[in-house]
Amino acid sequence: MNDVRTVPVLVLAASAAILAAAFAFQYLGGLAPCVLCLWQRFPHGIVIALAAVAFALNSHRWTAALMALCGIVLVAGAGIAFYHVGVEQHWWQGTAACGSALTPAATIDELRERLLAQPVVRCDEISWSLFGVSMAGYNFMLSAALATFALTAAWRLWRTT
Repeated sequence: MNDVRTVPVLVLAASAAILAAAFAFQYLGGLAPCVLCLWQRFPHGIVIALAAVAFALNSHRWTAALMALCGIVLVAGAGIAFYHVGVEQHWWQGTAACGSALTPAATIDELRERLLAQPVVRCDEISWSLFGVSMAGYNFMLSAALATFALTAAWRLWRTT
């Protein structure tokens, strides 16, 4: 797996598939994401961009460096996903943004309006799971595995330069 173009394509495709699945659950499955779900998408978007640049550059050193950077970003993504799993399992509390973030209202009617307009998607409620593992749990496992792959590939590419 030392091919300088194969590794970025695999990393890009895997992150794109993970991101596509998240959007499919949202737009086709009707599952509204919470704030932590949204945060978990950013690392995959960054990895897609970095892997595309690595593919375009077609250089052992640059590909190795960019794949290492992808691995680090994916470790951060796995960390966000693990944090979300902890919130879902009530191991710890979520962020202040995990509930409703209403600003103070001047009147009761204004407060009622804001409450009714505010979509509340709680971070500590599991909206979908398979075999007892939530989407955040699957994202953690996939991000950690992809990070391991990217970092291992970066190391091997770097050694062959």
